[in-house]
Amino acid sequence: MYRVSKEFHFSASHRLTNLPDDHPCARLHGHNYIVVVELAGERLDNHGFVRDYRELKPLKDHIDDTLDHRHLNEVFGHDGVTAEFLAKALFDWCRARWSEVSAVRVSETPKTWAEYRP
Repeated sequence: MYRVSKEFHFSASHRLTNLPDDHPCARLHGHNYIVVVELAGERLDNHGFVRDYRELKPLKDHIDDTLDHRHLNEVFGHDGVTAEFLAKALFDWCRARWSEVSAVRVSETPKTWAEYRP
């Protein structure tokens, strides 16, 4: 199995209102997010790719147009926008476009990652 990945970045705010008031994530705050999309395939195409990285530009455009410098609670319409939620939402968005998508990882900080992999 071949596995390739591509990294994307965006900055956004959110607030997790279902947490105790003294929890730092209950306050309005922001992150410099890193999103890594993984694609997998048993065979390579005629060019030797699982998928040409350039074909992932629609994801960059989606992130830039929909998520970057936005308040994620407003984008998604609820107050539970965790890294785990973002990983699944971005996985679903990507998988609807590219069948080779096998996982999406989302980082909020240099030391934390959430991953969705079915």
